[in-house]
Amino acid sequence: MRAYLYVSLILLVIFGGISGYLYNKFSVLANTDFSPPPVTVAAATARMETWPSVLQAVGTIRAVNGANLAAEASGEVTNISVASGQEVEAGQLLLTLNDSLEQASKRRAEANLVLARQLYERDESLIKQKSIPQSQYDRSRADLDAAVASIAEIEAQLGNKRIVAPFAGRVGIIEVKAGDYIDSGTSITTLQDLSQLEVDFSVPARHYPELRAGLDIAVRTASSEQTFAATLQAVDAAVDTGTRNLALRALLSDSEGLLPGMFAQLDIDLDQARDVVTLPETAVTYSAQGDTVYVVTNDDEGLLVMPRVIRSGEVRDGRTEIRSGVESGERIVSVGQNKLYRGARIVLEENPADFTQ
Repeated sequence: MRAYLYVSLILLVIFGGISGYLYNKFSVLANTDFSPPPVTVAAATARMETWPSVLQAVGTIRAVNGANLAAEASGEVTNISVASGQEVEAGQLLLTLNDSLEQASKRRAEANLVLARQLYERDESLIKQKSIPQSQYDRSRADLDAAVASIAEIEAQLGNKRIVAPFAGRVGIIEVKAGDYIDSGTSITTLQDLSQLEVDFSVPARHYPELRAGLDIAVRTASSEQTFAATLQAVDAAVDTGTRNLALRALLSDSEGLLPGMFAQLDIDLDQARDVVTLPETAVTYSAQGDTVYVVTNDDEGLLVMPRVIRSGEVRDGRTEIRSGVESGERIVSVGQNKLYRGARIVLEENPADFTQ
């Protein structure tokens, strides 16, 4: 009996020691702070700015004087007077078609004209003497007019055998060669006056009340880092019923380095300044579920952040327009959002100037 008592006492001491050890262990763990350490982030203050109202569009650059030259008559190319890419003057001969048949017709018509003029002059003198009937005089005068008209007709045919520059400019790639037989309407080359270019573009018709000639436009192309200035010249008188877009045309002030046919991006200054709340572009987290920012708040324990869904707008010079969700003066996390969650404790970067501009 005494042995059982000793064994029970020993077991009680052992289990009591174990229980005491576990109690102390769990007491230490219970009093340990397992909350994550504060996250170091940079913050920016939402501010009110005045932005010009800008309408964006895309368009195509064209020459004010530009044309695709084609043959007006059929025939064999006998002479090409210019080279591809050459600068030409207005009226300069570019290409000649075989005109031997027209030249022969012209010589015959000139001979007929000489005869018709002689007969008319003779009958004119005779009619004054009343030696011939009036009908003969009228016929000789009609023959003279017909001979003159025949010469004019042949000269027009000869003109169709010659392609001349309708204005000064640069010739494009010549698509025919001497000896080729071409039909009427065959494309020969393009002629572009690069000294003055314009941009054709379109915008949704709902913007019509905001548009007027004289608005300033900034034009950018993939071929140059330069921004080109343009002025809105014309607004179409009707809306395209297929696209419901309104066609517009702008004149470029400086076209150095640009070519007709280039794609252009346009920013149209609508001359209507507006006040907007802005944040650094890095402060906004974009997602399909909605754009989010982390707003900096504080409580008795320090700074913390809370996510907030916002509606963002345009981006200009590294700053994003906030259309709703943020008020001017609120502090927003601008760098380090990927480490944050709702209610996360934060420490602000000591020198966040590089992040809050």
